[in-house]
Amino acid sequence: MQKKAVILYSGGLDSTTCLAIAREQGFAPYAISFSYGQRHQQELEVAKRNARPMGALDHLLVEFDLRKMGGSALTSDLAVPKGGVEDNEIPVTYVPARNTIFLSFALGWAEVLGSFDIFIGVNALDYSGYPDCRPEFIQAYETMANLATKAGVEGSGRMQIHTPLISLTKADIIRKGLSLGVDYGLTHSCYDPAEDGAACGLCDSCRLRLKGFAEAGVADPVRYVKP
Repeated sequence: MQKKAVILYSGGLDSTTCLAIAREQGFAPYAISFSYGQRHQQELEVAKRNARPMGALDHLLVEFDLRKMGGSALTSDLAVPKGGVEDNEIPVTYVPARNTIFLSFALGWAEVLGSFDIFIGVNALDYSGYPDCRPEFIQAYETMANLATKAGVEGSGRMQIHTPLISLTKADIIRKGLSLGVDYGLTHSCYDPAEDGAACGLCDSCRLRLKGFAEAGVADPVRYVKP
């Protein structure tokens, strides 16, 4: 019988690759996505449309509203930067506590499913400098998860947070996904897409994605706004 794994799935490049890796490793994937008041719904629509075609046995959509707190260009009316991000600077697109919140929902669902495995597509190389994408954060969260769960207290199983992309470049992530048959035309990464869904090509997420495809020597199949 396949072990169940909860996959944090946004519909983006990294989380889609993570889902494919979980399948490759023999897990039965259960995808979880979040409608958290983000400024656009394009990525979420992609997630809802493609979770099961990508191999998820079930897809849970959790809704809450971080716009009530704001503090990020993704959850307020702050402008999304289009000129790149300075090194060692946490950009305004960082959403306070987002991965902590996401992992907490994933942890709860994992307990209900009888799963001890959670996959998250964080990366500490080609990334925007978000503090909740670092290995130290993941290690600390895993420790907390095993203190906070019934299975951890009773000793019936140990929760593991899988981060298969954490030490890969974006190009390596793309190569890995392509080797697993991922169709990146069915993903969306842009922070500030046009009304027709085309990626802006200028936000930090688009820049990292385009850099990855260029370094991998592969054309990005998604649509971008024409200059």
